[in-house]
Amino acid sequence: MNDLSLTILPEVAGDAQAIERLHERTFGPGRYVLSAYRIREHVDHVLELSFTARIGTLLVGSVRQLPICVGDTPALLLGPLTVEPPFRGRSVGRKLLERALKDAKAQGHRLVLLVGDEPYYSRVGFKPVPKGRVTMPGPVDYARLLILELVEGAFEGVSGPVGPDWSKTPT
Repeated sequence: MNDLSLTILPEVAGDAQAIERLHERTFGPGRYVLSAYRIREHVDHVLELSFTARIGTLLVGSVRQLPICVGDTPALLLGPLTVEPPFRGRSVGRKLLERALKDAKAQGHRLVLLVGDEPYYSRVGFKPVPKGRVTMPGPVDYARLLILELVEGAFEGVSGPVGPDWSKTPT
C-alpha cells in the first residue's frame, strides 16, 4: 500500500453504518459485554475527535473517542480502534491513533484512557494505569487499562470510577 493512497478524515454521521459493520466483522457480538461498551451506551463519541481511514472510497479503519470522567476529572476514552484485517500491519492503526491524539491535544484535552494491548499502544505513549487507581463498569482486564497524558502531569492525583461525562450528553 502506498502511503499516499491512505486518507485519514474526521468521521461524519454518514459513516456510522460502515463503521458498525467494520466493528461487527472485527470484534463480533461479544463486544457488547465489554466495559468500554457499557460506557458507550450512555454517551456518544465525539465526531471531530473520531476518524476514518480510507483507500479511495473504501473504509479500511476507524477510531473513536468519547468524553468520560475518571472520578471528577474529564478525559477521553479511545476506542474502538479497528482496521480491516487485510490492511493490518500497514500503519493504518498507527496513523489513526496519531491523528486522534494530535487533534485531542489541540482541542485542549489532557488525558486519554483505553483498554488495549500495552505493547501496541505504548508506541504512542500509553502506560498502564497503576493497580487500583481506576475502576470501570463491567468486566475489564485491568492489566490492559492504559492512560496517556496529553499534558505532562495531567494524571497526577487522578483516581476513581470511569463513567460517561454527563456534561457532554444531550439533554
